[in-house]
Amino acid sequence: MKNILLIGIGRFGKYTAQKLSELGHDVMAVDKKEDRIQKVMDVVTSARIGDATSKDFLVSLGIRDYDVCIVAVGDSFLESLEITSLLKELGAAKVVSRASSMTQQKFLLRNGADSVVFPEKQLANWTAIRYTSDNIENYVEITDGYAIIEVKIPPEWDNKRIGEIDVRRKYGINILGLRNGKMDMSPSFDSVLHKEEMMLVLGKYEELHKLFRI
Repeated sequence: MKNILLIGIGRFGKYTAQKLSELGHDVMAVDKKEDRIQKVMDVVTSARIGDATSKDFLVSLGIRDYDVCIVAVGDSFLESLEITSLLKELGAAKVVSRASSMTQQKFLLRNGADSVVFPEKQLANWTAIRYTSDNIENYVEITDGYAIIEVKIPPEWDNKRIGEIDVRRKYGINILGLRNGKMDMSPSFDSVLHKEEMMLVLGKYEELHKLFRI
C-alpha cells in the first residue's frame, strides 16, 4: 500500500482515483473545484479543495509524506507544468504528470516530472490495435518499442509444447501466460498450447505485428 497525492480530479483523475482505491492505496485527492472533489469522496482516503499552483497550499499537504504525486490536470498545461515543478522543488519522491503531446512531455520532464503519461494516446493506440485485429484481445505498450498482447493461439501451434515451438529463439518473444477461463501466469517449456486458448505474450511490437498479423 502506498500514499498517493492525486492532483486534478477531471475524468482522468476520477478514474485514476477509483482504480488506486481498488488497489488498496491511500489517496489524497486535490482539486480547486468542490464539485469534482465530491464525486470521489466515497473512494479516496482524504481530500482537499485548493489551488495546487500555490506553494503554500502544497506545503500544507506535506509533499514528502507521499510515495507518488500524480498531476492529472488536463484543462491547463501551464498549471500542470507549474504544479509539477513545485512538487519537485518541495521534495516529492516521485512525480507522474499527464501530457497530451510530445512537446508537453519534454517540458514536464525538464521541470520535475519523473514520468509522463499520455491517456488519450495510449487509449487511441489500444483502440486502433484491439479493434482492427481478429486475433488481439488486449494490448499494452511497455517502453522502447515493446508491448504485451493477449492473443489467440495460432492454429498451427495447436497441441504443441512451448519448448517445441521455441518462440524465444525463433521470434524473440516470451509467453507470459495462458488463459482458458482463468489466466495461468506460470507456463513452462512443457506447457501444451491449444488453439481455443489465449496467451499473454511480450515482445517487440514489430515482431508481434509480423507473427500475429496485428
